[in-house]
Amino acid sequence: MAETKRLVALDVFRGATIALMILVNNPGSWGAIYPPLKHAAWHGWTPTDFVFPFFLFIVGVAMAFAFQKYDYRLNRPALMKIIKRTLIIYGLGLLLNLIRPVAGESFGEVLGNLFGSWRLVGVLQRIALCYFFASILVLKFNRKTVAWIAAAILLGYWILLASTGGYGIEDVLVRKIDLAILGDGHVYHGYRDSAGRAIAFDPEGLLSTLPAIVTTILGFFAGMLIRETGDKKQLVKKMLIQGAALLLLGGLWGLFFPINKPIWSSSYVVFMGGWALVFLGLSILLIDVLGWKGATEPLVVFGSNPLFIFVLSGLFAKLISYIRFIPMGESTVGIKTWIFEKVFMPLANYSRIDASLLFAVSFIVLFWAISLLLYRKKIFIKI
Repeated sequence: MAETKRLVALDVFRGATIALMILVNNPGSWGAIYPPLKHAAWHGWTPTDFVFPFFLFIVGVAMAFAFQKYDYRLNRPALMKIIKRTLIIYGLGLLLNLIRPVAGESFGEVLGNLFGSWRLVGVLQRIALCYFFASILVLKFNRKTVAWIAAAILLGYWILLASTGGYGIEDVLVRKIDLAILGDGHVYHGYRDSAGRAIAFDPEGLLSTLPAIVTTILGFFAGMLIRETGDKKQLVKKMLIQGAALLLLGGLWGLFFPINKPIWSSSYVVFMGGWALVFLGLSILLIDVLGWKGATEPLVVFGSNPLFIFVLSGLFAKLISYIRFIPMGESTVGIKTWIFEKVFMPLANYSRIDASLLFAVSFIVLFWAISLLLYRKKIFIKI
């Protein structure tokens, strides 16, 4: 196995993903967003739909390096580490989902509403589950077997959905299973049905986590490719060829099983895996082969505490959205709304969509500054 020095491109790729994740998660107004910064409504994809699969892909890449100390075997220390990290990440996701507006409610009403509508799944919960199951698979079986398992998951998922109602939001099996197991009150309600009515559907649901595990496995395979290919030029060539092949396969598969993030369709897994390989391969070419490292440090900084910064940004966003106060001579208003209207709207010459983008950019600047402080003090918070 070839010994590889740390790839700056990998740190840059991680940092860019975190920056984009913060950008798309924190507009000043959810009603004023430039189209590329929105998720596709259902079938199809936008640049925003790259973010989550890229993050899971990076989790898989990191596994390839982290599990070296366990000799890629599922021994007791490895299993304890996996279980501990899974519980911590899942628990943080649950805690974030508990935070909601409570104005005007009694303590009993607060508790009842919290636990009666506590969303049990979410982004962090999916990261935790994908990390757990992908870790067990790659440590328990050899890579060839894992590849066959991954293919079986993707094919089986396609057959299962195609034979049980298709891919529409109202009838898809993904939704039916979440409602049956989790219940209407414990899933996301941000989607709309064909008539435009709000509908219970969770884009991080239980069944759709299965193909998401494969996204993490693809990242692990990429990480092992990085570790085992000492010649960076050969590494770039392999990654670009494999990425192009996945893009072609995912695009063709999408003709039959639409590329769709909310249900994490098998074609979406393959297609986004292809993009991840291409972007990472090009990053390695530009940064680690051609030496274009001059402007990379800001992204390296951003990627130094990725999960911690993601959790902290999510917590901060919820707090400023839900905490309300009474400005002098005005009615009660949320902190976020007040800042958006009083600071960013004037800055953007009262263009709501530009102000919304500026607000999101300010989030990037704020959490980059926090990342820089931690980075300079050599504080790396592992979650």
